[in-house]
Amino acid sequence: MKTIAIVSRKGGSGKTTLAVHVAVAAFLNKKQTAIIDLDPQASASGWGDSREDESPAVVSAQASRLTHVLDAAVENGAEIIVIDTSPHSETAALAAIRAADLILIPCRPAIFDLRAISDTVDLVKMANKSAFVILNAVPPKGSLGDEARTAISQHDIEICPFKLTQRMAFVHAVTAGLSVQEYEPGSKAADEIKSLYKWILKQLK
Repeated sequence: MKTIAIVSRKGGSGKTTLAVHVAVAAFLNKKQTAIIDLDPQASASGWGDSREDESPAVVSAQASRLTHVLDAAVENGAEIIVIDTSPHSETAALAAIRAADLILIPCRPAIFDLRAISDTVDLVKMANKSAFVILNAVPPKGSLGDEARTAISQHDIEICPFKLTQRMAFVHAVTAGLSVQEYEPGSKAADEIKSLYKWILKQLK
């Protein structure tokens, strides 16, 4: 089993959107997949409740129960687990980081988000792990994405070569309990998720 943690100490960075899309991409790739929702706001769980398909399964849990939930997932044949975390709980973030084979830090190309990266990077280093920042909700036009990459490079952390663009397809898909691959299979948004997932698989190997 491989575990992917989506972590950011900044609220509104797009953790849940990224988590559910990575999980569905794995599910569509015929992997037994589950999402563990450690966020008390339970956004991923709400997405799962609005979803007609029972897969990927979404399990709401407390950080103190993470090891138990992961063990149960292994027993049930899970191949890929995606952990969605709370921006306000250092305990939950650290638990997810320590359990992860791959850590992704979503970040919007906005000044407050860029300034907040250091808090998350400190947690990753505290756990003696490495992570990738992935730019999220990048405007489709303009240089903001490139400027954000330059700003992130100052934090001594790797940057994912793929980004998620600001597209309404992501909003509509999540509202419907879907991913963009299911909502608009031939869209640019779906292509972005496919490329990101292929890259994720390479990192997990």
